[in-house]
Amino acid sequence: MHLITLAACLFSVQNPPVPKIPETLIHDPGVVYSTVGGRMEMDVVRPRNAAGAPAVVLIHGGGFRRGNRQSQLPLAVKLAERGYVAAAVTYRLSPRNQFPAPVHDVKAAVRFLRANAVRFNLDGSRVCAWGGSAGGHLALMLGLTAGVAEFEGSGPNQDQPSSVNCVVNYYGPTDFTQSYAKSVDAAEVLPLFLGGNLELARAAHIKASPLNWVTPAAAPVLSVHGTQDAYVAYEHSVWLTSRLLDAGVAAEIETLSGAGHGFRGADAERAEARGFAFLEKHLAGKPQKRILVSDHGPGGEILALEWPSGRVLWRVPNQRGHDVQWLENGHVLFTIGPSRKVVELGPDRREVWSYSEGLQHPLAAQRLPNGNTLIGDPVAGKVIEVTPARQVVWTYESPDIGKMRMRNSKRTAAGTTLIAIEAVSKIIEVDQAGKIIWTWQAPNGENRRAYQAIRLENGNTMVSLSDPGEVVEVDRSGKVVRSVGGTNPSLQMGWASGIKPLANGGILISDYTGRRLVEVDAKGNVVNELRTGPWTIASVETIDRW
Repeated sequence: MHLITLAACLFSVQNPPVPKIPETLIHDPGVVYSTVGGRMEMDVVRPRNAAGAPAVVLIHGGGFRRGNRQSQLPLAVKLAERGYVAAAVTYRLSPRNQFPAPVHDVKAAVRFLRANAVRFNLDGSRVCAWGGSAGGHLALMLGLTAGVAEFEGSGPNQDQPSSVNCVVNYYGPTDFTQSYAKSVDAAEVLPLFLGGNLELARAAHIKASPLNWVTPAAAPVLSVHGTQDAYVAYEHSVWLTSRLLDAGVAAEIETLSGAGHGFRGADAERAEARGFAFLEKHLAGKPQKRILVSDHGPGGEILALEWPSGRVLWRVPNQRGHDVQWLENGHVLFTIGPSRKVVELGPDRREVWSYSEGLQHPLAAQRLPNGNTLIGDPVAGKVIEVTPARQVVWTYESPDIGKMRMRNSKRTAAGTTLIAIEAVSKIIEVDQAGKIIWTWQAPNGENRRAYQAIRLENGNTMVSLSDPGEVVEVDRSGKVVRSVGGTNPSLQMGWASGIKPLANGGILISDYTGRRLVEVDAKGNVVNELRTGPWTIASVETIDRW
């Protein structure tokens, strides 16, 4: 496989012939992914039987001023034959379009693929960027600048993330301030791309250098580089790999001794084989699951995350609300306490329903099987059930759950309602007549807090507690038959708030004050853990079943 290189800039580049597409593949040519700055297109090659396949964005080289996506079609075919959806993309070229325009383009391409995951039968949670030379640089910018707003541009599908799971970089420049000394054409190429030479446009050289965007959140990177590269010195990949490893990021370098810029023959075969193995390691494995969390911290957001990586898929403000629920139709229900309302968002994350009549500070919301919504308001001291037409059809009201004493409420399959009275660490079960038919008091309740109670299929009740953080399962007699956390030295939590029982017997737990999410198996062993940093997660919900 031959990638257009910086060296090719010295010659006229013509569109290569389109390779023959095997019958087992589908080729969608000239798919428009953006019209910002011109007609930006991609060629998509995919297996006919693709179903949730990982995707690879292929980015051509050409010194940022020449080259074409068709040069990537031979590689696209090989990837598609291995089960990937491969998209070879066009981007704006210099000198007419300078940095960061092509970065904006490739990010728009990634967003487009995710927005059209159903159309192309791909898994939007697994996307890799693969490029050579200038294309390697752009692939690195995709992998290293996730969440950097100035690089997103104004292209379409802004509700989709532009981050990638991994990067295959063939001899991409990583530090433009160091490019001139060991390159035969940097002085000719870079000023066209960056708006001036190093002396006149040093700031652009620094900002456009992938080396300066390395953080612990960077995607894993494989760099393949020849030691005799006269256009982008081999050291560029060495610097990048070293800095990524120092940041704790998975990074590898494949050194091709004696190889130059643009691999051929055995070098090309070796580079491709290394790239395929890297994809298999970081992309082709079992897809990550997806969860929803309600951030009650300063950020104040509902976030959809990959689990257990923690990669943000999308986010919407919740003004530091508490509760969130994923609905079967792809909608999301959540509370916005400060605005005194409960909101339902559609798949496009636009509001389709809300309720606020008479609410003072809703903390809990649950969509019921009958289509009604259960809402818990601890300031008003009541739990209500409202219809889609906003008619209140059931109310439980008591001073015991007012003045912020209550935290969460959940309807059971039997039609009763479990209410967690946080102030005294007690759970009450109320029937439709408003009668308390069952209670459970946490041991040492005056020094603990109960956040949530959920009735399990076996008839037991799962409760989350604080000081120490613990999740207990209690039977109808009030006996604790299972405990996760608590005084167990293998899992110490500050405050177990949101809990989600899993179909496999495990539990997804938010350690509110410990600022982490923990997944345990049926025996209480920690399976996965994510430190949440600035997020203070009140509630957690699963999108996928496991």
